[in-house]
Amino acid sequence: MQSDSTDNVLSNVTEDELAISNLLLPIQAEDHVEGSPNARYTLVEYGDYECPDCGRLFITIRQLRKQFGEDAVRLVFRHYPLSGIHVRAQQAAEAAEAAAGQSRFWEMHDLLFEHQRALRTKDLYRYADQLGLDTKRFRAELTARLYEDRVREDFRRGVANGVYRTPGLFINGIRYNGGLDSDSIVKKLTEESQSNGS
Repeated sequence: MQSDSTDNVLSNVTEDELAISNLLLPIQAEDHVEGSPNARYTLVEYGDYECPDCGRLFITIRQLRKQFGEDAVRLVFRHYPLSGIHVRAQQAAEAAEAAAGQSRFWEMHDLLFEHQRALRTKDLYRYADQLGLDTKRFRAELTARLYEDRVREDFRRGVANGVYRTPGLFINGIRYNGGLDSDSIVKKLTEESQSNGS
């Protein structure tokens, strides 16, 4: 169902428009944000916890934050589960939101990416226990699909912004379509700094 929506949006967008598109939705109060609001670089990722490329980007972003300093790189994560391809991605995103309900989004986010091949329901319960969450509440919210609409709203916003695959990455509000390795993104960040006269 979600992939059909993506295909419908993309049928009306040219590659040139996708290549130069800007982030339409600025950072919102409900977004998951890690890093300083005064960071030199803001990365907005539309991601999927089961997507191998998102897993590679997760590692790259960790490297970038070490290289440039955590205050220099801010990360905003928005859910974009490609459920037609990655059958556990939607529930994993809902698990991250259930952890967010207990103020542990980023800890769960990291565990999900660190263990991308272990995203079954029992794995998610184990991660909740590992993080010291109220597991009874976590299980109840996951079973009730309490955060399904929250995750789907991120997905809809991504589609509206022309995201058509994962990861959908924007650097300082501009879509990034290059390599996901550290060298490629560092090159883009350096170009960004030079173009802004930093």
